[in-house]
Amino acid sequence: MPIPSTMRAMVLEQPGRPLKWLEVPVPRPGPEQVLIRVHTCGVCRTDLHVLDGELPHPKLPLILGHEIVGTVAAMGRGVRQFKPGDRVGVPWLGATDGTCRYCRQGRENLCDHPRFTGYTLDGGYAQYAVAGQRYIFPLPAAYGDAEAAPLLCAGLIGYRSYRMAREAGARLGIYGFGAAAHITIQIAVFQGKQVYAFTRPGDTETQEFARRLGAVWAGSSEARPPEELDAAIIFAPVGALIPAALRASAKGGVVVSGGIHMSDIPAFPYELLWGERVVRSVANLTRADGEEFLQIAPQVPVKTEVQTFPLDQANEALERLRRGQIQGAAVLVAAP
Repeated sequence: MPIPSTMRAMVLEQPGRPLKWLEVPVPRPGPEQVLIRVHTCGVCRTDLHVLDGELPHPKLPLILGHEIVGTVAAMGRGVRQFKPGDRVGVPWLGATDGTCRYCRQGRENLCDHPRFTGYTLDGGYAQYAVAGQRYIFPLPAAYGDAEAAPLLCAGLIGYRSYRMAREAGARLGIYGFGAAAHITIQIAVFQGKQVYAFTRPGDTETQEFARRLGAVWAGSSEARPPEELDAAIIFAPVGALIPAALRASAKGGVVVSGGIHMSDIPAFPYELLWGERVVRSVANLTRADGEEFLQIAPQVPVKTEVQTFPLDQANEALERLRRGQIQGAAVLVAAP
């Protein structure tokens, strides 16, 4: 299929305003970059944080989206890892400097000069996108285009968060049962964890969804679980959940914050932290995380539940995500 000179995209012109459905030039791949014909793109809560201005200094105008599934349509000079027609996935981490002390230590997720897909680089709410060959992944054939999209952020960040929590013990709490949680619980149950799911108060539908995926208990984020937790992962961007999770944790428990943005954490008494409890955050991901997770996911097998929207309905998908009306993950389907 010949590559057109223009494409349709949902464009953020200014934070706090809806995305606009525009015709824009098709990007051209530079050295070591590939041009991807986008098939699907997941809708992530991080997209909401960018849209709302909670993540500062985005590239403007900006095409959101960092859970991109598509096929290689063209290649820039020096591309050796892929060829036209290959199906690939594009995650949040879009580039690193490779020279800072974090990159040299194998901690590229903490790079001093990173670039991020759908934030400081244009993303996948479009018919085409450009990405660096070193920061994209071949995708397991077991997943369709819509089902694969949530693996690229909800899956990856969920897996990195879970890795930080899994050694603490068997009882794992998950606060905020959205796209990342519905993937993470499947890996945790597969590895023998007892999962306790916490949702918005009154959200009985999501609580039942969590039980279907293997949770031994599901209830309100304001409730105490029937057993003390060995570890907890917080996916909801609500700072008040940090002391709540500490209160629910046993001595030596680990509380992991898996989001890129969270409201302010309220003051809490030291006794909640005492007893060698630990609070830590997850920042971005490494390419090694992606490679490891994409090997494990088909073995479980992780099954993603998705609700699809046409690309030009991205604003509707984002608003439904904001209101907690997405079960599983929202995915945009690009127009042919």
